[in-house]
Amino acid sequence: MFRPSSRLATLALLLAASAWLGLGNAAPVPSLTQQSSGAIEVDVELVLAVDISFSMDPDEQELQREGYIRAITSNDFLRAVKDGIHGKVAMTYFEWANSNEQRIIVPWRLIDGPEAADAFAAEIARAPYRRASRTSISGALEFGAALFDNSGYKGLRRVIDVSGDGANNNGPLVTFMRDTVLAKGIVINGLPIMLKAPIGSGMDIERLDVYYEDCVVGGPGAFVIPIRDRAKFKEATRTKLVQEVASRPVEPRVTPASASLPRISCTIGEQIWMQRWGN
Repeated sequence: MFRPSSRLATLALLLAASAWLGLGNAAPVPSLTQQSSGAIEVDVELVLAVDISFSMDPDEQELQREGYIRAITSNDFLRAVKDGIHGKVAMTYFEWANSNEQRIIVPWRLIDGPEAADAFAAEIARAPYRRASRTSISGALEFGAALFDNSGYKGLRRVIDVSGDGANNNGPLVTFMRDTVLAKGIVINGLPIMLKAPIGSGMDIERLDVYYEDCVVGGPGAFVIPIRDRAKFKEATRTKLVQEVASRPVEPRVTPASASLPRISCTIGEQIWMQRWGN
């Protein structure tokens, strides 16, 4: 129910909008949502972007999902959340493959304790497994950045957490999209999955961790945690989530893209795809 002051504010907005329209002003009319400051304040708004491309075999998919479930419900993660200024974070979880394949598995949720964390993890666990063709990290970054626009939360930091086992081979160039996202004040962290040795006929690359460092992640405190051992998958995922919500930023591991030349080609995924299939 609106209070009288709220009704007056609403009426004022409507009258102002009518005046603009009557004068032929082409500027968009701000929505009530944009005008109000009703967003819930949190320490971090965190987007979890999870790779489901065909290069991720079913065993890797299961490990990846189980890693997030265990991490989100771990005591270390919950303690990091509690120790924040607001003692709560907002998270959403989506799966991605090619530039047209992104699906939200868990929409924005407030995590402020064990019950909320358990509920978030349960939503991940209930979702059926899917796989799709191609790998578009750039598409995942673009989709993830757009999710902040209507999150309903106001974080001290905004972070996209990308996990995957291959280089970008579809959609916009990953460096272009990385720089576009960073310009919005969003931090990008990475979890490159390096469980399989690259083979000649596949899309896997050596030094995927270096590719993520030089071509994918960025922003204040950005970091990469590579996973090379199946036994350490869950531990690495937990470590990453704890660092992302910790009130004390981690030391950045990546220099700005303009500071030096990449140690690996940021178009290596596209190059391999062209060599294999020619399109």
